[in-house]
Amino acid sequence: MIRNFNDVIKQAKENEIKTVAVAVAQDEPVLEAVKAAKEQGIANAILVGDKSEIESLAQNLNMDLSQFEVIDEKDMKKAANRAVELVSTGKADMVMKGLIDTANFLRAVLNKEIGLRTGKLMSHVAVFEVPKYDRLLFITDAAFNMYPELKDKVDIVNNAVTVAKSVGIDLPKVAPICAVEVVNPNMPATLDAASLTQMNARGQIKGCIIDGPLAVDNALSEEAAHHKKISGPVAGKADILLMPNIEAGNVMYKTLTYTTDSKNGGLLVGTKAPVIVTSRADTYETKLNSIALAALVAELMKK
Repeated sequence: MIRNFNDVIKQAKENEIKTVAVAVAQDEPVLEAVKAAKEQGIANAILVGDKSEIESLAQNLNMDLSQFEVIDEKDMKKAANRAVELVSTGKADMVMKGLIDTANFLRAVLNKEIGLRTGKLMSHVAVFEVPKYDRLLFITDAAFNMYPELKDKVDIVNNAVTVAKSVGIDLPKVAPICAVEVVNPNMPATLDAASLTQMNARGQIKGCIIDGPLAVDNALSEEAAHHKKISGPVAGKADILLMPNIEAGNVMYKTLTYTTDSKNGGLLVGTKAPVIVTSRADTYETKLNSIALAALVAELMKK
């Protein structure tokens, strides 16, 4: 089983090499990640953006641009559309945001003519390698869906399960995270958690095990679950943390990022192909991890 990002990268290298289309590629950390992905045999890249700026940044990185296709498009919106179109026409396996704001990038992803819509809900899955744990942790949704309703959470779970399966977790354990581990009619997230658990038990949500509501402590720690006398197949063993809303997810994401010696990567799923939407504040390593994850998801989607 894949337990860390070294394993993720190793597995991505063993699969057929993928191609990532980069929208507005004149961004140094993005180019550094793309260069590393190429060198490690994870992904080739098609760089769409201002060619002169890309060339200048590549020179600083000792990056040989002759190994990459570069499409000169100085208009950012047109560059985003071109990168997305490369994926929708099968010339690339995934698309990555470069030096463009997220809103304009996503407009290209959602474009009715050349975009990557599937009719399903898109959601963000963040994957963390935390030194204390012997497994990867999947956190969703910390970046895209603000206040998902029950029907949205079903799609968010299914999207996260796809990412978990891409790294070899055949039956991921899903913990719907709440402030408490009991159903409280005054706390809507606990009602959603109980409904998701029942839907899973009745076969309405497949390919995973859901049990909740669970608080973070008894979702991640078997000792905490035992102390609180909470049993079940997910207690203390969760792979996927389904956050109740974007605020809880965002706090969890940034807390792990800035207070632990963790590594992470992430992507948008629910689309025809993986969409890599990293922050400008993310390190090159996070961007490389995201490319490797997207390569594994793209491989799974081919099967």
